[in-house]
Amino acid sequence: MLTASLAVQSPVAAQSAWPEKPVTLVVPYSAGGPTDVVARMLAIPMGKSLGQTVVVENTVGAGGTIAPARVARAQPNGYTILIHHMGMATAPALYKKLPYDPLKDFEYIGQVMDVPMTLLSRKDFPASNFQELLRYVKANKDKVSLANAGVGAVSQLCGLLLTSQIGVDLTTVPYKGAGPALNDLMGGQVDLLCDQTTQTAPVIKEGSRVKVFGVTTPKRLSSMPDIPTLDEQGLKGFDVRVWHGIYAPKGTPAAVTQKLNVALRAALQDETVKQRLADLSSEIVPMHKVTPEALRSHLAAEVARWGKVIRAAGVQAE
Repeated sequence: MLTASLAVQSPVAAQSAWPEKPVTLVVPYSAGGPTDVVARMLAIPMGKSLGQTVVVENTVGAGGTIAPARVARAQPNGYTILIHHMGMATAPALYKKLPYDPLKDFEYIGQVMDVPMTLLSRKDFPASNFQELLRYVKANKDKVSLANAGVGAVSQLCGLLLTSQIGVDLTTVPYKGAGPALNDLMGGQVDLLCDQTTQTAPVIKEGSRVKVFGVTTPKRLSSMPDIPTLDEQGLKGFDVRVWHGIYAPKGTPAAVTQKLNVALRAALQDETVKQRLADLSSEIVPMHKVTPEALRSHLAAEVARWGKVIRAAGVQAE
C-alpha cells in the first residue's frame, strides 16, 4: 500500500520540484533578429523566477516552421518551450503540409508584447514622404524592390497588405532573416522594407542610413511621435502589430505551465525589460493578456484574420 501510494504521489512531487534543470526557449529565427532579441531579453528574468537558466536556442528554417514542429514533438515536461510571433497564426494558410497544428498541438503560456512596424526605404530613394512614395512606385513598379525576411515572415505579410492596399505589385526580394534584409536596404541593394521596430528603431533614431515613411499602428508611437501612421496618410485601417506568445508541448502539466506563466509575468514587469522594450518602441501587453486563455483566444482570431489575407493574395509556400 505504501509503495502504491508513493507511486501515485511521485508525479505530483516531480511537478512541484520543477524545474530541476535548464529550460530551453526555442526561437524559430536567426540570432540577432527581432524575435531573438525578445527571447534573450526575457530569458534572464524568467530564469531568475524559475531558479534555473533559460537557454535561448535558435532553430531556423522552413519559414519559421521547424522550431514549432520540434517543440510540438518534444517531451511535455516544460523543459522545451517556444517563443513565436504572429507566424503561428499565418502558417496554416501559408503551408499545404504544416507538420503541426497551432490550435491543437500546444499548451499556451501567455502573450508577451506587441511590436509595431515601420515602412523604410534606402537613404537615396527618390521620395521624401509617403505621398511621393506612392506616386513613384505606381509610375515605376517594375523597378522598385520590396525586401522581406523570407516566406512567412511578418515583413512579407506587411508587404502583402501594403501592395494590396495601394494596388501595385512590386518585385519582392526574400532574405534569410530580417538582419540581412535591413543590411541590404542600408547598403542600397533594395528599395523598400517593412519591418519591426525591434529591428528598425535604432537605425531610424540614428537617422542617416534610411528614410522612414510611416508606422503600421493606428496611433503614432510615443517614442517616435514625429513619424506619421500609414493610416493617417491614406491607408485607412492599416494595422500590423507583431504579437508574440510563449508555448509548451501539448500535455505539459498544468502545474508546470502555471510556473512558466508566473515567470513570464515576472519578466514582463522587470524594469530592465520594460526600458529595453520602450527603447525599441515596443509595448508589453496588459497583464490580463499574459494568460494561457488570452493567448489561445488571440491565436484563434489571428488564424482566421490572416488566413483571409493570405488566401486573397494567392501566396503559398511549399
